[in-house]
Amino acid sequence: MDKEYIIRPLSPSDFSKGFLDLLSKLTTVGSVSEPEFTRRFGEIFDIEKKNSSPPPYFIAVIEDKGRIIASGTLLIENKFIHGCGCVGHIEDVVVDETMRGHHLGQRIIQFLTGYARDAHCYKVILDCSEHNVGFYEKCGFSRKAVQMAQYFD
Repeated sequence: MDKEYIIRPLSPSDFSKGFLDLLSKLTTVGSVSEPEFTRRFGEIFDIEKKNSSPPPYFIAVIEDKGRIIASGTLLIENKFIHGCGCVGHIEDVVVDETMRGHHLGQRIIQFLTGYARDAHCYKVILDCSEHNVGFYEKCGFSRKAVQMAQYFD
């Protein structure tokens, strides 16, 4: 049986626990110092946002032996449609390659979708690479529409 892992919110101390190293397995992180990390953490999770209902930003992490081994982000978008409802956007789901196969990605997705449901989101959506479609289908997601993007240098 798999070990029981605790999913918790990101904290400023996670800089020293490899959070950015984990994110670098997903995408380009660049050079970020601890003071820069702490400043950005404060910008994302400032008191005004915490007092909004629901809080617009949640980063879930799983820690094991002092290292962050899995993470995912939920952004909550307030809408005028659907009776001024909310949409949850899941982003940046990543599991350390040495910990894959322990269903940590599924646990992060389940946690974030439950958080979105509890926040009264009428749907939760995500974008993924073609090679990840099967994983997200196992998590209860289905293909819907087409993603478009425009990147800026």
